Amino acid sequence: MTRWNIADGGRWPRRSVLTSAAALAAIATGWPAMAQAYPTKPVRVLVGAGAGGPSDFLARTFSDSATPALGQSFVVDNKAGASGTIAVALAARASADGYTLVASGPSAVVVAPHLFAKLEYDAEKDLTPVAMLGAGAFVLAVHPSLPAHNVTELVALAKAKPGSLSYGSGGNGSSGHLCMEAFAERAGIEMQHVPYKGDAPAANDLLGGQIQLMFTSPNVALAHHKAGKLRIIAVTTRERMGALPEVPAVHEMLKDFEQLGWIMLFAPSATPQPVLDNLATAWAQARDQPAVKTKLDGMGMAPPAHYASRESLLAMLRSERARTAALVKRLGITPA
Repeated sequence: MTRWNIADGGRWPRRSVLTSAAALAAIATGWPAMAQAYPTKPVRVLVGAGAGGPSDFLARTFSDSATPALGQSFVVDNKAGASGTIAVALAARASADGYTLVASGPSAVVVAPHLFAKLEYDAEKDLTPVAMLGAGAFVLAVHPSLPAHNVTELVALAKAKPGSLSYGSGGNGSSGHLCMEAFAERAGIEMQHVPYKGDAPAANDLLGGQIQLMFTSPNVALAHHKAGKLRIIAVTTRERMGALPEVPAVHEMLKDFEQLGWIMLFAPSATPQPVLDNLATAWAQARDQPAVKTKLDGMGMAPPAHYASRESLLAMLRSERARTAALVKRLGITPA
């Protein structure tokens, strides 16, 4: 330890002066030495679902673009299960140095506190948003054997046989789960919920006829719809999707019904601002590239321009948490 030197006239030793000056400079610039060269090693991007789902797709799109932009490998690590909370917990406990990130939808960072009595993290305090990777409509996909070609027919079928239809989701509290519950409440119908570890396995069972319907992202269902293996009968935005102009919005049958799915990139909350800025800038530049833009447009998940800043993301998260708390209370969902 360097000590005060009385014999030196009460002055700090030269080494301490230099060290303090460097520290003050780092604080003044907001650019700690750790952040100056970021990243200097591979970056882990956690995903709370299996391969093939929207969060996995967007995390890989981000990683593929960030790797050349920032000069280090960004590696996707799928940690499926528990509605995405396993991956989010790992990120929340990680060092706040920018080398562990997590791509998550609302299930683990907005809804989980209402579903799990004990969580290993506080999403609001332990994580901070980096960038919106994608946001867009859910699509209501049904198995071709189901005699419902629109929302009106589906509602009539469900009312004729209460509880006979089963729907899948990416897990309890997932976006698809809450979207369907909100839809069922508005329509006045009852259905059986079958939770899966991600949208991809749920879609596989929908293709096989083990379940009859689900709300999911266009990326999961669009190709199967075009091949005639599934039938998309509605979308959850107010306007029809450009990729599905013939498919009506739920809003056209159930006025003002609107649900958006989104995937956001998060980092531990104490991550230095320059690191967050580096990551956000890399994604902002990537999403304007034609190849990336085509991918995002193709899945109907192009990030809205009004979610370009971290401030807007923080405001959106506050709003989503309040809205979800009201929905969960209204539906009587309790933590398990």
